[in-house]
Parts: sequence; C-alpha cells; structure tokens
Amino acid sequence: MPAPPISRWAGNGLWWLAGLALGLAGAVWIARDGLRAISDDFDTQARIVHRLLSQQVVQYDAVLATLALLGSTDDRRAAEQRLGHVYPSIRAVGRRSGDDAWPDPRLGDAERVSRDAKRAALGPGDLAAGRYWLVMAAQPVSYALEVDLARAVPWADWPMDPRSSPVRVALSGAGGQQFVVQPGQSQAGTWHLAFHKTLASPSQDFEVLAERPVRLGELPWAAMGAWCAVVAAALVAARALVRQRSARRRAEERARFAQVARLNALGELAAGMAHELNQPLTAVLANTQAARRLLADPAASAEDLQTAQAAMGQAADQARRAAEVVGRLRRAIERPAGARREEAVLLEPVLRRALDLVEPERARQGVEVQWHAEGEPPAQALRASVDPVALEQILHNLLQNAMQALSQAPAGSGPRRIELRWGALDARHCVVRICDNGPGIAPDVLPRIFEPFFSTRADGLGLGLSLCETLAQEMGGALEAGPGENGRGACFTLRLLRA
Repeated sequence: MPAPPISRWAGNGLWWLAGLALGLAGAVWIARDGLRAISDDFDTQARIVHRLLSQQVVQYDAVLATLALLGSTDDRRAAEQRLGHVYPSIRAVGRRSGDDAWPDPRLGDAERVSRDAKRAALGPGDLAAGRYWLVMAAQPVSYALEVDLARAVPWADWPMDPRSSPVRVALSGAGGQQFVVQPGQSQAGTWHLAFHKTLASPSQDFEVLAERPVRLGELPWAAMGAWCAVVAAALVAARALVRQRSARRRAEERARFAQVARLNALGELAAGMAHELNQPLTAVLANTQAARRLLADPAASAEDLQTAQAAMGQAADQARRAAEVVGRLRRAIERPAGARREEAVLLEPVLRRALDLVEPERARQGVEVQWHAEGEPPAQALRASVDPVALEQILHNLLQNAMQALSQAPAGSGPRRIELRWGALDARHCVVRICDNGPGIAPDVLPRIFEPFFSTRADGLGLGLSLCETLAQEMGGALEAGPGENGRGACFTLRLLRA
C-alpha cells in the first residue's frame, strides 16, 4: 500500500488548524465572558428596579395604615385631600364611615378582604393603564387610595436610561394584565435574559418582569479580534522558530555528512593512490633488483660492482619504504571492519530523515516525491542490519544525485519526479530503489558509474557513487545502477541485509 507523500502543506495545515482551534477557543471564552458581564449588569439593574418599585408601593401601605390610626376629623379630612401634593402618584383618597356605602361595590369587596386579612387589600383598577385602588378596613373610618403607577416610578434614581436601554420593565398582576414601566428597544436578539420577582408588599403582589435581548453586535468583538491577532502573531513566530530550528538541524546534518563524506572520500583517495602507486613502485623494485644482479657480474671491476651494488641496494630499500608508507597510509585511513557499528534499524524513519535533508532543494526545484512500500511484512516495520550513519550517507548521496540530474532536465519536459520504492526482497534481504525521471545514464557510462575518480560532471571528483558502493558492500549489501522505467531517467537499487 503506498505511503502518504511528504508535503509541506500537510505540516502547514496542522499548524494553521492548531492556531484556528486556539483562536476560536479564546474568542469563545472572551465572548462568554462578555455575555456574563452583560448578564451581571442586567441582573444588577433589575434588582435595583425591584427595590425602587417595592419602596414606592410599600409607602401606600404605610399611608393607609397611618390614616386608619388617626381616625377622622374635619382637619384630617382636609389633610387627606392634600396627600396628592406630597405623593403625586396618589390620584385620590376615598373614605367610608358608619353605614355609608362605597361608590363602587368592588371597593366594598376589597374592604371585606382587608378586614379579614387585617392589612390593606387590592381593589378595582386597570393595571394596563397603571391605575388601581388600595383599600384599608378600619374603625370608625375605612380608607382607599387610587394609585397612578406612571407617577410612582422614581426616574431620578432609575439605574438605566429609559429612552435608550434595551431592557423592558413591566409590572404583572392577576389575570395577566401588565403595566409597561419601560418599553426597551424592540429588537430581536440571539440571546434572551429575563428577571422576575414579586414586589415587597403583601397587599400589592405585582411581579416585576425585566427582559433584555442580546445581539451579536454587543459581543466584545474588539477583544476577540485582538486575541485572534495575538494568536496569529504567536503562530507565525512559532512557525518561524520551528523552521529556523529545522533549517539549523538540516545544516548540522549536512555538515556531519559532509565531514563523513570527506573522511570516506579521503579513504577512497588513499586507496586509489595506493593502487596507482603500487604498480610503478613494484616495477622500480623489480628493475633495481635486476640491475643489482647484473652489476654482480664477475666481469665488472670490484670497485664498480661495490658502488653499483650499494646504490641499487639503497634504491631497493627506498622503494620498499615508499610502498610501506603508502600501505600504512591506506591502513590508517580505511575504516577497519571492527569499526563498523551495525544494528537493526527501521528503514522508514531513515528514509524520511534523508528526504528531510534535501527538502529545501526539493521545494526549490518543485520535485514531487512518490512513496511505494512493497512486500511483506508491512514495510513500516521492516528493519535492516546496517550502520545507520553509512546508510544515511548513501541515501543522501543518491537523493542529491537525483536532484542534480533533475536540475539538468530541459524546461517543458514535464513534472520532475523522484520515486522511492522500498520493502522486503526475500527472506534475507530488503531493497531500496531511488529512481528519477531525469536525463538518465548513457549506456557507455553505465559500466563505469561506480569507478573511482570517474565523473560525468566537470566539477565532480568521481568519488560519491564509488563511496556509496564501498559502504554498501561493507554492510554486506550491494548497490546497482540502471535505467528507469520505460528507459527514462536513472534508478539506483540498494540491497541490504534484513535484521
């Protein structure tokens, strides 16, 4: 089953998704805090309204109680009529003494209720118009007050501006009648706040109803926008920091591979020099030995023979010393078999790290990378017995060569692509194939592709692929080269031992 391709967009998508989630979470928290502040303010205003209106209606109970206690005289009758000047909300004062009858029979009913309850009782009225009677039964005189609620509201102490406040305030009585104290703003809202509480008067058991719609526009959008801007800025800064760290890590990895490559290339160079110098040195040694034998001819003079023998002996000794020096140089630079650090390594993470190192170049050239995991067991669990550093160096060199080959592809030749196939080859081996759709390898060049110091590039040393082959062989594997599918591009096959 093909593995998902590595893409910068996937990583960026995760970053922006995390930023979006954080921004939305913060904005929701700020919105809830704003709604809570609006709700708290509404509750405070509603409680103040309830207290103010309760204070007003309780005064009417006190006035009636005072009138009942004072009784009735002509002077007090005149004072009763002046109550309206002291309490503008009292429209009229009624009284009944002895066997007199109330002008409205409903006032008599209220008086009987008052006498039974021993407190003031609510009489007839029109609550929708804000008017009602309050009756107090007493001896020798019973009293009644006509109250005008419109004048009872203490606007001077009112906690909100009735002309602009969105809060609707009403008094509700029996039968569903309501007196609207404050109409509020007639607007629809996304949320709805409500408050209801009965007035603090047993005789006037009206219920204070307060309602307030909350619109979307009332949310703290400025604070929410500022939070989202802060999150976006933090996200950009964090992403830049991660990219910087990733770039630094890639640079450190490339520097490490470059150092290892230089050391291995030096080994290859020393090996090549040893190979090239051993043959002439061997010839010098053979010639000098032959000359020494010839000069040992009895026909030569004794002095000449001694001089020639000494000179040729010194030449032979120097040739041997030169061969020994070259041999020591090669032995000192070559990695001994015991220095290899082979271990069971998961192939997939190594392949991804190698691709990550060439990511900037891949992105710059717009090269598409395709993954194909092959064989059983599942390729994600496939392990190889390798030296991790050597394997990473081989993969890095092969990917770099593929990038360089694709950079030479002519414009308009189609999308540039690197195909990476990997999986189990058989019970003992696994394989990694790195193929590209570049110009490919010429047939006459292919037999010499791994030869030391052979390169098709003018500035190449010809040691990269030779080094890769040597490292693969040291780990018990092999590296082969050939044309890509349909004869286009190049394909390198790395065979490794399974762990």
